[in-house]
Amino acid sequence: MSDPVTDGDPLRDAMHRVRQEIGKAVVGQDGTVTGLLIALLARGHVLLEGVPGVAKTLLVRSFSRALGLDTKRIQFTPDLMPGDVSGSLVYDARTGEFEFRAGPVFTNVVLADEINRTPPKTQAALLEAMEERQVSTDGVTRPLPEPFLVAATQNPVEHEGTYTLPEAQLDRFLLKLVVDVPGREAELDVLRRHAAGFDPRALDAAGVTQATTAAEILGAQRAAASVSVADDVLGYVVDLARATRESPSVQLGVSPRATTGLLAAAKAWAWLSGYPAITPDHVQTMLVPTWRHRIRLRPDAEIEGVTVDAILASVVQQTRVPL
Repeated sequence: MSDPVTDGDPLRDAMHRVRQEIGKAVVGQDGTVTGLLIALLARGHVLLEGVPGVAKTLLVRSFSRALGLDTKRIQFTPDLMPGDVSGSLVYDARTGEFEFRAGPVFTNVVLADEINRTPPKTQAALLEAMEERQVSTDGVTRPLPEPFLVAATQNPVEHEGTYTLPEAQLDRFLLKLVVDVPGREAELDVLRRHAAGFDPRALDAAGVTQATTAAEILGAQRAAASVSVADDVLGYVVDLARATRESPSVQLGVSPRATTGLLAAAKAWAWLSGYPAITPDHVQTMLVPTWRHRIRLRPDAEIEGVTVDAILASVVQQTRVPL
């Protein structure tokens, strides 16, 4: 994904300013920053996967600071309970009644740090919040603030004391972004910043400031949703989805929720790129990050070393592109 364009559109320029502010603290992760913006515009959520030390947490903290939104961090641990995430009823001795004490999910940006370190029952506390943007407790439904985004991190190489995310949980994430180790020049830039006194825990000292407002974000979401799409492009998305279900290496292909997610992500990317309508190129660009976590391979394919990304690349190559 290349950088979004700046063409004088105030909402698009605001998103570009967000990228610039994040760049004051995070180096060499431009594609991941663009993915976070796309998820925000498409009203989706992001799973960030990468080895320790590639600035996953710093990236989300800088992203929240640049957006100027309320944010809370949840450090997922094996003893974390569902009520610690969504909130719980607490007895008030003064009134003799139970009152709801909101959990950290009641915010604009939730940083779910190391989400795979907590058992599935606690992971499930996010299901309703991510899909319905609400929390139901004791028969009462409470809406979450808008905009709302969950950015979760996980380490792909550590398995001791971790819990694999269930398919239903993975399917709630619009994008799965792989945060790679930066290239040599980017890593050299990181060292130069640290040598000059940069402290990743002090975003104020790094100069990261608010670059947009909640009203502009909501306006950008509406603008991205209004991007048009032709019937043949819709048919292309469906054909790609059906191809994943028919692949001999795939045990479980993508669902209709995945096709709607790809459409929303392609719309957001087209809008960021300055296009009034999505093209097959936008669909192809967003296909891997939108679908890589929604496909289950057959055991024999996994043993042979087949990867989901390779399957999706093959699907793109073999599916007819509308002219």
